Amino acid sequence: MSDTRYDTPFRKILVANRGEIACRIIRTARHLGIETVAVFSDADRRALHVEMADQAIHIGGSAPADSYLQMQRIIDAAKATGCQAIHPGYGFLSENAEFSGLCAANDLVFIGPPASAIEAMGSKSAAKQIMQEASVPLLPGYHGSDQDETTLKEAADNMGYPVLLKAVAGGGGKGMRQVRSADEFSEAFAAAKREAQSGFGNDAMLVEKYLDRARHVEVQVFCDSQGNGVYLFERDCSVQRRHQKIIEEAPAPGIDDTLRTQMGEAALRAAAAVNYVGAGTVEFLLDEHGEFFFMEMNTRLQVEHPVTEMITGTDLVAWQLAVASGKPLPKAQNELSIQGHAIEVRIYAENPDNDFLPAAGSLWRLKQPAANANIRIDTGVIQGDEVGVFYDPMIAKLIVWGETRAIAIQRLQQALGEYKIAGVTTNVDFLRRLIAVPAFRQAILQTDFIEQHRRELFGDEDHTISLAQVGVYLTLAPVSQGASHEMATRKSLIDTSSPWHASDGWRMNAPSLWHHIVLVDDEEKTITVKQDRSGAFELVVADATYRGTAALAGSILCSELNGIRHQVEIFEQALGHQRELIVFGSEQSLTCRTVAPDFGEESGRSDESNFKAPMNGTLTALFVEAGQQVERGSTLAIMEAMKMEHAIKAPAAGTVTDVFYSIGDLVDGGADLLNFVPVEQN
Repeated sequence: MSDTRYDTPFRKILVANRGEIACRIIRTARHLGIETVAVFSDADRRALHVEMADQAIHIGGSAPADSYLQMQRIIDAAKATGCQAIHPGYGFLSENAEFSGLCAANDLVFIGPPASAIEAMGSKSAAKQIMQEASVPLLPGYHGSDQDETTLKEAADNMGYPVLLKAVAGGGGKGMRQVRSADEFSEAFAAAKREAQSGFGNDAMLVEKYLDRARHVEVQVFCDSQGNGVYLFERDCSVQRRHQKIIEEAPAPGIDDTLRTQMGEAALRAAAAVNYVGAGTVEFLLDEHGEFFFMEMNTRLQVEHPVTEMITGTDLVAWQLAVASGKPLPKAQNELSIQGHAIEVRIYAENPDNDFLPAAGSLWRLKQPAANANIRIDTGVIQGDEVGVFYDPMIAKLIVWGETRAIAIQRLQQALGEYKIAGVTTNVDFLRRLIAVPAFRQAILQTDFIEQHRRELFGDEDHTISLAQVGVYLTLAPVSQGASHEMATRKSLIDTSSPWHASDGWRMNAPSLWHHIVLVDDEEKTITVKQDRSGAFELVVADATYRGTAALAGSILCSELNGIRHQVEIFEQALGHQRELIVFGSEQSLTCRTVAPDFGEESGRSDESNFKAPMNGTLTALFVEAGQQVERGSTLAIMEAMKMEHAIKAPAAGTVTDVFYSIGDLVDGGADLLNFVPVEQN
C-alpha cells in the first residue's frame, strides 16, 4: 500500500486469536509488509490461520481457557518471536484490560484502546453513568451495585414489562434474557447469571426497559492519540437470533442525514468521555419514533466491520495498525462518504429448526461463491476442517456490495445459492428464506424480526421435487463411489451373470421399476421410479408425479420434469451401509440418507423416553437425580456448546429414573443424558 498514512514501525505482530478474524488480520498485515505470528490450540493445529501466518506457536489445550485466554503464554510467544505488537481480534482477550496492561508492562503495543477505556466501558452499569454525564440518551433501567434478585425484580416491576436482563460484563448476546412477565423473572435471572459467570467470570446483572419494536443500530467510531475522532457511519444489526446478530448492513436503511449526524456525534461524545483510542462501536436502540438510546460500547473491532469497509472504501485493520503506532487517523470526517450499500450474513454451523442449536462435524464438502469486487468472503476454514465444540460455530461471513440496497440483496441471494456445505447442518437455507421475506426487502426491521416472521421462516418446505431428483440420482448412480468395504464385498459375491441379481430395474415387457426409500429428518420417504425404453422417467413422491428426462454428469444432475428444467448438484458420502445425499438446488437444499439394507442385525433402537443430548457439549447444570418426580416444564439440565446454552425441560409431569452424566462432563450429541417416564406411563 503506497499511502504513507498506513505506514507503521511494526515489523512483526502477533495475532492473539483464531478463525476468520485471525486470517483477516493476517491478510492486511501481509499487504502492508508486516510479518505475522499465529497462536494455536490443540484443536487448531492445522487451522487456516496457522497456515497463513509466517510463524505459529502452540499455546495449549483446545478449550479457550487452556489456550487463547492464557495471557502470559501469549506474551511469551510474542517476545520469543520478536514481535512489537499484539492484535487481539475480537472476543477472547480483545476487551481485557488486564491483558492490555500486561502488554504495556512487556513493551508490547496492544492494538486496541487503552486499558482505562476498556475498564470504563467493560462494566455496562458504569458505562451508563459515564454516558449520562456525556449527554448520551439512555434507556430507563437499574444499573446499581445491589445484586439481590429482589432488588432487580422490583426495578423491573416498577418500569413495567417487558424488560431485558443483561450481564454487566457481557457482550455478544451472552448473559442476556428477555423477560416478558413477572412470573418469568426468577428463571431468566438464574439462567442469565449462570451464562454470565461461565462466559465472563462475573455474574453481576443490570435490568433495563425492553423496546418491543426497536432496531439495533450501531455507529463505527475511530479515534487517534492526537485527540482526533471520526464516525464511519452506522450499521443496522436488527436481525438477530438468541440476541446475536446474523445479518448486518450499512448504511442503516431509512436513516436520514440529520439522524445520522445526531447518532454519529453522540457516538463520538461517548468515545471522548473515556479518552478512547482505536476502533470502537457505540450501539444504540432506535425506536419507531426515531429516538435512540445508548446500549453499550464495544471497545474492539466488530464482527460486522466489513460492511463499513465496503461502503467507505477503507481497511479498518490498517487504520488500527496506523493508530496503534501513534500515527493520526488516515482520514478526517469530511473525507468520509457513503458509497452504495453492503450486507453481511453469518454462515453458521447450526440448526435453525431446532432453536439454532450449534452443530459439529467435518466439512467434507465446502464450495463457496467466487470473491470479486462485489462479493467478499471472510472465513477461517477450508474443506476437510472440523467444526468442533470449543469455539463459535461460524463458518464464514459473506459480504456483498451493491449500488443500491435492492441490488445488494439480489447479489446476496445469488451468492447464498452458490454455497454448498456438506458435513454439518448450516443456516444457509434459512438465510435465503429470510432475505426473501417481503418485510426484509422493504427494510421493515426490528430486533424481534425472526419471531415476527416465524411462519414465513419456519413453515414446512416442499421437498418433493428434490426427492424426485434423489430418485433419479439413485437410479442413475446405483452404487456409491464411497461404498463401504462390506457392501462392496457383498456385491462381489453376487453372480452378476444371473438376471435375478441385476440392479437395473429390468422387468419383462414392462418399464424398469425401482422403489427407493430415504430418511429425511428420520422420516421415511418412498420414491417410485419408472424408466421406459426411451430413457424417460416417471417418478412418484407422496401425491406428486413427475415425468421427464434426466442426465447425470459427475455430481451435476440435469433434468426436465413436468416441463421445467432443473440443475442441481448432489454430494454424497458412505455412512456404513447408508449413503448420505445432499442436494443443492437453486432455492433450497435437502439432506437425506438411504435406508440401510437389512442384514439381520438388531435395530438397537433405544427407549423413546430417553433424553438425548441435543448437541456435543458440556453438562453445565443438573437439577434432578434418579427417582425424582418433576412437573411439566421443569428444567432438568443445562448443556453448553459453542458459546450457547440449551435448557432441557420435561415435556410432561413424570419421574426421572436414571441420570447418566455429572456436571462438567463432555457429552456427545445423541448420547442418553437421562431416562424419564411420564406420569401416564408410571
